Amino acid sequence: MTTSKATPQHGIGSGFGADSTAAEVLDGVDLTGRLAVVTGGYSGLGLETTRALAAAGARVIVPARRPDAAREALAGIDGVEVEQMDLSDLDSVRDFTARFLASGRDVHIVIDSAGIMACPETRIGPGWEAQFATNHLGHFALVNRLWPALKAGKARVVSVSSAGHHNSPIRWDDPWFERGYDKWEAYGQSKTANVLFAVHLDALGRDAGVRAFALHPGGILTPLQRHLSQEEMRERGWIDEKGEPVPDLGFKTPQQGAATQVWAATSSRLDGMGGVYCEDCDIAEPTPAEGPRTGVRDYARDPEQAARLWELSARLTGVDAFA
Repeated sequence: MTTSKATPQHGIGSGFGADSTAAEVLDGVDLTGRLAVVTGGYSGLGLETTRALAAAGARVIVPARRPDAAREALAGIDGVEVEQMDLSDLDSVRDFTARFLASGRDVHIVIDSAGIMACPETRIGPGWEAQFATNHLGHFALVNRLWPALKAGKARVVSVSSAGHHNSPIRWDDPWFERGYDKWEAYGQSKTANVLFAVHLDALGRDAGVRAFALHPGGILTPLQRHLSQEEMRERGWIDEKGEPVPDLGFKTPQQGAATQVWAATSSRLDGMGGVYCEDCDIAEPTPAEGPRTGVRDYARDPEQAARLWELSARLTGVDAFA
């Protein structure tokens, strides 16, 4: 039974915005003595997140499916440790968390930044659709297995979602797309799951001092688009004939894209808050069913759907820190 009030899903006037960078968000913030775990922390937004947190004094653990590539990308950044972990393999997640917990260290920040987007139909584990399994279930297992260290560190958990959550709610009748695969709906479902995960984790963890946030980092061209051809990105209006980002779409730089997750993980303005969806370095506004692709859809912040997804995820992964 939780006693803390839920945080309203409305902006708080953070003083930052769409153009803010991760370094600007952390200007004057001292993270010395804080330990962060950043998945995907060696590529795209994750790399800029790792760089910014380490520059502010944090110790950053980067679990990586390709540790050698991670070490190469992170070379020259002090205060970073690379560990083997594959989010799509729950045994690998279990092994990483067991090694980490054996170290006896507390965790103060978790940023679930790794993900895949719009990949061809792929099945992993017992036939799970890969985007839901990797983007959601892998992070669900990671956070639940790290719970003792999160509770000890009174951590903030930041679940990196996307405006892609507007593409699809949770497809309760066919979550694995067994009746026909659509890569963008599958991505959308996984991003909705990222938001619902933060909603219920915050409800479960807030009385222990653990708070959770979800967010849209903004539109950024990073290796996340690895499964999209140049032709498809041109057809979607993202890039021009030269392969350059279309200026009018307001694409962010990776440094700007990392800002909202860094802000959610560290801002003192969010003390005592949690369970909300953020964008452009502020708490976002709710968006009605037929509204624009900004803010957060009602289905992605529904506490009943969040609890239902938690129950399903615990059953699928065999892990529930609160059971």
